[in-house]
Amino acid sequence: MAAFSKYVTAKNSCVAGGLLLALYLVKNRSRSSKRSSENNGAEPVLNTVKDGKKDRAAVDMVFFNRILRILRIMVPRFFCLETGYLLLIATMLVARTYCDVWMIQNGTMIESAIIGRSTKDFKISLLNFIKFMPLIALVNNFLKLGLNELKLRFRERLTKNLYDQYLQGYTYYKMGNLDNRIANADQLLTQDVEKFCNSVVDLYSNLSKPLLDIGLYIFKLTSAIGAQGPAIMMAYLLISGLFLTRLRRPIGRMTVTEQRYEGEYRYVNSRLITNSEEIAFYNGNMREKQTIHATFKKLVDHLHNFIFFRFSMGFVDSIIAKYIATVVGYLVVSRPFLNLSDPRHLHSTHSELLEDYYQSGRMLLRMSQALGRIVLAGREMSRLSGFTARITELIKVLKELNAGKYERTMVSQQEKAGAGEKPLLVPGSGQIINRDNLIKFDHTPLATPNGDILIRDLTFEVSSGTNVLVCGPNGCGKSSLFRVLGELWPLFGGSLTKPERGKLFYVPQRPYMTLGTLRDQVIYPDTYEDQRRRGISDLVLKEYLDNVQLGHILEREGSWDTVQDWMDVLSGGEKQRMAMARLFYHKPQFAILDECTSAVSVDVEDYIYSHCRTVGISLFTVSHRKSLWKHHEYYLHMDGRGNYEFKPITEETIQFGS
Repeated sequence: MAAFSKYVTAKNSCVAGGLLLALYLVKNRSRSSKRSSENNGAEPVLNTVKDGKKDRAAVDMVFFNRILRILRIMVPRFFCLETGYLLLIATMLVARTYCDVWMIQNGTMIESAIIGRSTKDFKISLLNFIKFMPLIALVNNFLKLGLNELKLRFRERLTKNLYDQYLQGYTYYKMGNLDNRIANADQLLTQDVEKFCNSVVDLYSNLSKPLLDIGLYIFKLTSAIGAQGPAIMMAYLLISGLFLTRLRRPIGRMTVTEQRYEGEYRYVNSRLITNSEEIAFYNGNMREKQTIHATFKKLVDHLHNFIFFRFSMGFVDSIIAKYIATVVGYLVVSRPFLNLSDPRHLHSTHSELLEDYYQSGRMLLRMSQALGRIVLAGREMSRLSGFTARITELIKVLKELNAGKYERTMVSQQEKAGAGEKPLLVPGSGQIINRDNLIKFDHTPLATPNGDILIRDLTFEVSSGTNVLVCGPNGCGKSSLFRVLGELWPLFGGSLTKPERGKLFYVPQRPYMTLGTLRDQVIYPDTYEDQRRRGISDLVLKEYLDNVQLGHILEREGSWDTVQDWMDVLSGGEKQRMAMARLFYHKPQFAILDECTSAVSVDVEDYIYSHCRTVGISLFTVSHRKSLWKHHEYYLHMDGRGNYEFKPITEETIQFGS
């Protein structure tokens, strides 16, 4: 007896020592991580604005309100396919619970027949098991089918809803260029949406099945061992659940941080791919390596902390949700059998006692496992709260951007304003008036989205049929002017009269070639159906290519429906001429040509500008070529210091410009 007590004491000491060691490792790891983050000053800072506010993710009423709003998107009405899958899963869960109860009862009968040496009962019970095997397998696989389909349907609904908002107007542009609350929209729209939907469905399954099990096993056990046993187990569930939920609170915040660091790591890698040529010219591979390693280290350190936190929580979870729950189960199920005065077992044989114990014990074991799964589901819920916070933030930002609101760090305009001038320009305070065949800036400040003023008061007017040459040094505001014209940037005051968006076309220096056929390159962003609706035949498209000397492309490819990687197949000059053929196809009222003929020969360029005048396209041109002055009636010169000139082009002006 003394040896046994020493063994128990030693065992308890080992357990306590292991727990203390785990807590020490976690604490020491977090301290070292904090020191390394403080010492590493070279880490890139990527959109860490209001992190503390963003990281708030816990299982509370805010979480439940958030997830209910998202569920209304994924289950838009009562009679829909998602509801059908939810009902299918619920039905299969009920069926699976009854299958589990039947398996316990039938398994007990088989074991009782074996112990009682009854060949007849053994054969009957075994044949019953064989007969029910296909049904049980069908229930299990129908459950898997419902879960997988529901995950896919939820992801489809949520993804389509988010992309409807993300690709509404210029929201996708504003999120990346005007608003700095979300730095990695691509990760949120892909990885985080998938993980969120999987987590929601898994939580639905992992909560509803144990709840059904508990309800059914309480009913069965109450008739077998009385109501006191299940009541003790339920009380234990409540106490342990509250305790573990309190301990798991950091999981939601750590999940949000993990996904943000993953996004930053993907971002620095995508920057390397996007700017590989410039980096190669600078021989900047070592500098980029440092940046990527610093970002990756930040992610790895956080994941180490998360792993050690989950290790310590897993240790506590296992003790409380599994082993102590099993001990409580043994104490509960043993009471009627160890109580010799219990009327149920006064006249029972050894075989009956054994069968009754096996059946009650296994039901109680399943009930305790169900209780443990509910307790552990709190961990999944804490992780889900992190994904929910990120998806909610994305939905909120998309909604505000579509309403014309954005948040960005603004420069101090008080310092930039001169004496007696009014500072603090408000983004979106200007007025846009849609009117055909006219572009008019009326006392409009030209400013960047962060409030950096380029021109305080811009006023000029251009009617259709008048071409304007825009010139000035780099950074003077030429591109900013076009972004305001295209409604990519907000107005900070005054008014802007312009045609609707579809009647204004932009041709950049490096034209965009879309994924698709040769036809798609000419008619972008139209589709083949749009082309047919406009009544433009393939012969007319061929004329557009011939006008810009690209007819040989069609002859070379052999068909309008040829699919290629056009960004690589076409040379720089061919891409610029393809963009001009696209301009002729759309025939807008005004076109903005931003150095878009820099890789085109002078004779082709001359024909393009003459043809634009012939078909009635008025031009705003940015170019340093002297030969283009003759194709324009006015010039807009910005000096880069806040001043500008808008004057007609004369012979003297052309000579001066030359």
